[in-house]
Amino acid sequence: MSMPLIDSFGRLHTYLRISVTDRCNLRCRYCMPSEGLQWKKREELLSFEEIERLAAIFVGMGVNKIRLTGGEPMLRRDFPELVARLARLKKSGLKDLAMTTNATLLAGQAALLKEKGLSHINISLDSFKPERFEQITRLSCFDTVKAGLHEAIAAGFSKLKLNMVVIAGFNDDEILDFAAFASEHKINVRFIEFMPFKDNDWQIDKVVTFKEMKTTLDKHFQLSPAKQEAGDVARDFELAGGGSLSFITSMSESFCSSCNRLRLTSDGSMKSCLFYPAEINLRDAMRQNASDEELRGMIRGCLAGKPEAHPPAEEIAARDNRSMIEIGG
Repeated sequence: MSMPLIDSFGRLHTYLRISVTDRCNLRCRYCMPSEGLQWKKREELLSFEEIERLAAIFVGMGVNKIRLTGGEPMLRRDFPELVARLARLKKSGLKDLAMTTNATLLAGQAALLKEKGLSHINISLDSFKPERFEQITRLSCFDTVKAGLHEAIAAGFSKLKLNMVVIAGFNDDEILDFAAFASEHKINVRFIEFMPFKDNDWQIDKVVTFKEMKTTLDKHFQLSPAKQEAGDVARDFELAGGGSLSFITSMSESFCSSCNRLRLTSDGSMKSCLFYPAEINLRDAMRQNASDEELRGMIRGCLAGKPEAHPPAEEIAARDNRSMIEIGG
């Protein structure tokens, strides 16, 4: 194995998020600009062979967890084949192969993906109310998502998490409903503070902080702090009787000091930080016949520029960074 991926501030990086497409069949308001996007052409996207090659290089440099994202990753043609290809890296040091999905295409596929080697799955769902779901996603497919969610629960993935972006005055009144769902189905629900991205109508007064959410939950549920692993970005709590709740506190309590993740966009750019505009394109280098050693050098160069922490929320909102869907969820 090559030298581990340690940045200028001593942080060890073992987690890679790979966006396999920028396309999505939903139009979530906090993720996609209201005017939409110009999708990447097929030839601009990393091929399966290129994704597999880069994933193998990262695993050789110490990455032991890969998460497939989008857009919506299941829109990528022959997606189960990609899962099977990457699952082979478990022989080379990969421990976890995960996916984040909106679950619109999950019904009928969950068991197959687990069979192909997918071990963890995160499902993005911001409301249990069909009308509200349609308001935030700009599409009417709540029943389809619900079916995919329940099929994933039945498939028995080693970890299943339900992601909820909490927005003040919109869906914060459903926090207790999501906690009850976690308790009933013995899964993890993650409450995510609303984060600023290009043209997503972010405002500071729309952020519901971790402390505010936990104060509400403590009145109705018994939460016990869970054991945290190195690099965890969430604040985790066990629910009495089963299930768990987590909080992604990007806005109120930065977790930059323990960040262990890197990102690869669908068009092959590596980003060392979600909120840092700088990136380096590995796709172009591969297509110009760069060797694995040259690619490793580019990866280390990108990591060397990783900032110690992201700036305040208002400054992030003003930066010229890619939108969330372009970076990878």
